[in-house]
Amino acid sequence: MQYNDFGTWLRKQFPDFRVQKISIDAGFTCPNRDGRISTGGCTYCDNRTFNPSYCDRNKSIREQLKEGKNFFNRKYSNMKYLAYFQAFTNTYGSVDLLKQMYEDALQEEDIVGLVIGTRPDCISTPLLDYLEQLSRQTFLIVEYGIESANNDTLRRINRGHTFECSKKAVEMTAERGILTGGHIILGLPGEDREESLRQAPIISSLPLNILKIHQMQIIKGTRLAEEYLQNPFPLYTVEEYVRLIADYISLLRKDLVLERFVSQSPPELLIAPRWGLKNYQFVHLLEALG
Repeated sequence: MQYNDFGTWLRKQFPDFRVQKISIDAGFTCPNRDGRISTGGCTYCDNRTFNPSYCDRNKSIREQLKEGKNFFNRKYSNMKYLAYFQAFTNTYGSVDLLKQMYEDALQEEDIVGLVIGTRPDCISTPLLDYLEQLSRQTFLIVEYGIESANNDTLRRINRGHTFECSKKAVEMTAERGILTGGHIILGLPGEDREESLRQAPIISSLPLNILKIHQMQIIKGTRLAEEYLQNPFPLYTVEEYVRLIADYISLLRKDLVLERFVSQSPPELLIAPRWGLKNYQFVHLLEALG
């Protein structure tokens, strides 16, 4: 299975040293949590499922980065790092506040760039003006949660924005020369294999540099968990999902960098599907298809 994988691509961006992301929780919220758009957030979301142990919003950005470096330094030497603003919506604030946070992270030793995760409805022209300048000074990826190209699905999961909003945000960011990433979920309620494959060329037509894909996971305590337990909807088996990903990749642009195919939530939070697979293990299954 041939595709443009993120690890190889990143090594080309930084040929002289190994680079690792360090996640940061900078204390943001989301507009569909705080009432600006809605409350309760996306029906599937619990940020604890992807925040590592060193990621703590009660600590400063620099403290989190230092702890993250200590965590990875035990595994590898000669490392450099990307500060990954991951939890919640990391452009949801004034430009002055965001500038202070981003540049604070870049002041930490061995930080060689930023990855900023956000929503497509939380970007603005003044912020893009600043990010365009920043991208000329350091490595920068802006990563948008697109999740689906189906507006009925986006309404059902209380996403709070449309696919058209995602398309506009991606286009505005990419046209400024900023590396642009997207995140989607396969297996959202109401979306079967046929619907996912229908969406693949649509996602591929966006001017994205990087795409991150995850399987649908049902997390304890979420509204989606309540829905699933009351009226279960289909979830993919590993075998079904491997074949779906293989067919999905075949419909994407060959230059699109693919970062991930699966996510692994903590077992104590996960209801289903309980695959127990890390991304590299899933990649081995994918490659075995030929």
